[in-house]
Amino acid sequence: MIEEVGWDHLVRAGGDLSFLIFRVLDKKGRVHVMEIQLDKAYPRVPPMVSADVPYIFNLKWSMNSRLKNLVQQFEKHLEKLQGFWSTLDEIDRSLQIVDSKQASRAIPSRQIHVGNDCFIILFIDINDPRSLPECRFMGLGNTVNSLRKTWKRNVDKWERDKAFLENLECLLNTQLPRLADEETNNHLDECGICYAQYLPIGDELGPQTGSATDYTCENNSCSKAFHSMCLVDWLRSITTTRQSFNVLFGNCPYCSEPIAVKINATKN
Repeated sequence: MIEEVGWDHLVRAGGDLSFLIFRVLDKKGRVHVMEIQLDKAYPRVPPMVSADVPYIFNLKWSMNSRLKNLVQQFEKHLEKLQGFWSTLDEIDRSLQIVDSKQASRAIPSRQIHVGNDCFIILFIDINDPRSLPECRFMGLGNTVNSLRKTWKRNVDKWERDKAFLENLECLLNTQLPRLADEETNNHLDECGICYAQYLPIGDELGPQTGSATDYTCENNSCSKAFHSMCLVDWLRSITTTRQSFNVLFGNCPYCSEPIAVKINATKN
């Protein structure tokens, strides 16, 4: 059943194949991970699906359905969300987001710094992301009241054909603080293989014990983080991986872009 989807899409599988994780690229090159839990009565009972999306699609399933049908339905669901994610990307890549590490493609809201210890919470319409978002203001009374009045006074200036940030600054009549370059590179992400930020602490890991993620896919549409040790172990399990001296050459587990990892990053 995995062959029908493609082994190159498989990220992880449980020992009894009751739990599968596949990666799927959307039309913008964004990487999405879909987790599938198979019931003991599969295929009579449909799989349970979870993914980093704002809502899960209504799965159409029958006794004749296959995993590839599920993945195809997921791909169609991703197509419907392209505009929504493009709006989120525009916000996340430009503005100062509160708790940016917790920002998720599944959450249609963002809390944004606007300066002077004030914040706005934007709620993006999933089905109509270019429309005027709902907005809430937080912070010091006088400043917040001024921003709220400005927003209400300019609300009719929102234009669907304008860029989201241009509309936002027009309504607030101010330039919002931008995300500093160093902030875009300082997020400590979970490893895409072991799903932990840090490796376990133990003598068997040698100098790598307790290490944070230290390898990032160079594909900007992916940018998935890994522990080099985890990535080496994963690449060694793939038959298409090549080795030259102490370097393994293969493909990113998520986006399939070429990657190269030094073997001495792992334990002896």
